[in-house]
Amino acid sequence: MVVNSPAPSRPAAARRLLVVLLAVLVGVGAWTVSGTSGASVPSVAPPVPKAHCGPGSLPETSTQGRVPARDYASGRAARGYRCNTAQVGHQGSSGGFKTLRYTDAQGHTCAFYDSTLTVPRDVVSNILSGDGLGVVVLDMTNPAKPRKTANLVSVGMLSPHESLLVNARRGLLVGVMGTAVTAPGILDVYDVKNDCRHPKLLSTSLEGILGHESGFSPDGKTYYVAGILGTLTAVDLTNPRRPKRIFAQTGVVYHGLRLSSDGRTMYVANVGQPSPGGITGGGLRILDVSQIQERRASPKVKVLSTMTWHGVSIPQVAEPFTRNGHQYVLEVDEFVDLFGFKGLLNVVHSPVGAARIIDVDDPRHPRVVSDIRLKVHQPDQRGGAQLQDPMAWFPAQGYAAHYCGMPTRNNPKIAGCSMILSGLRLFDIRDVRHPKEVGYFNKPKTALDKLALIPAIGGYAMSQPAWDVRRNSVWYTDTNSGFYVVRLTNGVQKLLH
Repeated sequence: MVVNSPAPSRPAAARRLLVVLLAVLVGVGAWTVSGTSGASVPSVAPPVPKAHCGPGSLPETSTQGRVPARDYASGRAARGYRCNTAQVGHQGSSGGFKTLRYTDAQGHTCAFYDSTLTVPRDVVSNILSGDGLGVVVLDMTNPAKPRKTANLVSVGMLSPHESLLVNARRGLLVGVMGTAVTAPGILDVYDVKNDCRHPKLLSTSLEGILGHESGFSPDGKTYYVAGILGTLTAVDLTNPRRPKRIFAQTGVVYHGLRLSSDGRTMYVANVGQPSPGGITGGGLRILDVSQIQERRASPKVKVLSTMTWHGVSIPQVAEPFTRNGHQYVLEVDEFVDLFGFKGLLNVVHSPVGAARIIDVDDPRHPRVVSDIRLKVHQPDQRGGAQLQDPMAWFPAQGYAAHYCGMPTRNNPKIAGCSMILSGLRLFDIRDVRHPKEVGYFNKPKTALDKLALIPAIGGYAMSQPAWDVRRNSVWYTDTNSGFYVVRLTNGVQKLLH
């Protein structure tokens, strides 16, 4: 089935169809879309300061983060938008949720990325274009000319959704096929340490249990799976050829799972708790998983704290980092608040969570110290003309966030966030209380040239970015247009070092 791109003035029936498809294509179909994932929103933080664009930039023409409809009509959008960045390389015409970087024992550097949001989206177009299916493997010897060396099409890798992770210490690439339409959780483990250009399948198992998102202990011995139907699973990968489930919990709706350096504390993007009204109370949950890390018999997981914040949408992931000896997480919310969504097109009144920095020095009492938002995310901007921008009205795309990442956990100076229609955004986070934007890169699609269930128009930056510090570059994928190598310029690259 192909849905033609609806202009904002098309009949509401076309929009209703796409919102129904959202449940399947983005993987939230198993969750009740009612209630709220957080408190009411009396106010939200202001946007971060706008980037100052230096020589060679091609800046945005409107509000921070916006690609206005007039730029599509004039042809300006087709040129893209860049601020203190430059495109170095490009590959393919699709992408997904993760962009990963790894250097193997022989010195080969590879990129891994999932090629579709979820099967069946992009399947036909990927075959016709030559992109292929599953997880794409690129030889990055020459970043200006990424060379595809493999497509991983074992069952678990056909649509790993947000679960794809690589563990650098052990050289393991792992993913789980288990979205709302691809359950159960088929877990695939690949060896990439010997030759990342040609990963070797070590095992395929059903240990994942309804996968959706995931986490990896830093030692590479425990892979955690957050299940779409409300499960948390821990899988022992001490022997990656024989994965073994060692913990399973139901009744929780978790998203990204990130762990402390010792693997004993888990920072959970907590979508919320099932209740008669839907899912409520989304935010950050901090768990003590030390008994799993220690491999105790019948391990217990203890909740240390649960918090929320004004304007929460759907918590996606909370990446831990340190600053001057203090512990923080960079948390990002995806989309608008779909669980408080009232009416098919009521995006104006559904909060955009965007991102924030949270102090977790005391894991029992975490606290938000700053927010990372663009002006397009602000409630007073989201109606009127902005809502008429291509795909701005669609709650699974729109002006919202999806993933953030940093080049290091130890005193990072910069963060990169995929902010969907606004593309890849770069932020100076040296002052954790006052982050500021320092650059961006956005290549929106302006014409339909491939088959997809969701019209492939506009930016669709969804992926966690990867960093090539030596070459002053960041990698990410745009679901609508492929894999990008982007170099930082005009002094912004100094934040990588």
